[in-house]
Amino acid sequence: MSTRRSPLAMALLSLVCEAPMHAYQMQRMIKERHKDDVVNVAQRNSVYQTIDRLLRDGLIAVRETSREENRPERTVYEPTDAGRDTLRQWMRTMLSVRAREFPEFPAALAFMPVLPPDEVRAALDERLISLEARLSELDRDLTEGAKFLPRLFLVETEYQRAVLKAELDYVRGLADDLRASLIDWDFRL
Repeated sequence: MSTRRSPLAMALLSLVCEAPMHAYQMQRMIKERHKDDVVNVAQRNSVYQTIDRLLRDGLIAVRETSREENRPERTVYEPTDAGRDTLRQWMRTMLSVRAREFPEFPAALAFMPVLPPDEVRAALDERLISLEARLSELDRDLTEGAKFLPRLFLVETEYQRAVLKAELDYVRGLADDLRASLIDWDFRL
């Protein structure tokens, strides 16, 4: 059986390969390590659903279940040999093959004529503010992280910064072209 690969499944499997742990600990570690910038763990339910899928597909196994006084029952998971092999294969694929993804922003650009030009300019100006703020955050994270982490643990932040900088440059240029009326807007929906 081939388990569907996802960033969350990869992250959870990676964590249990590091050390056996329960679901709450996995979610907490992803957040503490700031990996929630690249893996969506905002909904605890998605973590549990992914764990159930990994368990059902034989990539992880229950190591133990325990209950401390006044605490919910906790199930600790560990990887299986198939889980370790699958994780390595997922990593090779995720690093080497460009995935076909469908982010919202390019889709919005594709249908931009739905709005009048002044609304598009205003929306892009708002986006520029948030992009600049996020770029500053990433720069801070990289500077602070470099004080105590090897670069190996910062490469996803470097990548995010490079992609964000490219988007910022593109949006700034597009907004400038709209302000200068360099994009024809005769089409109306």
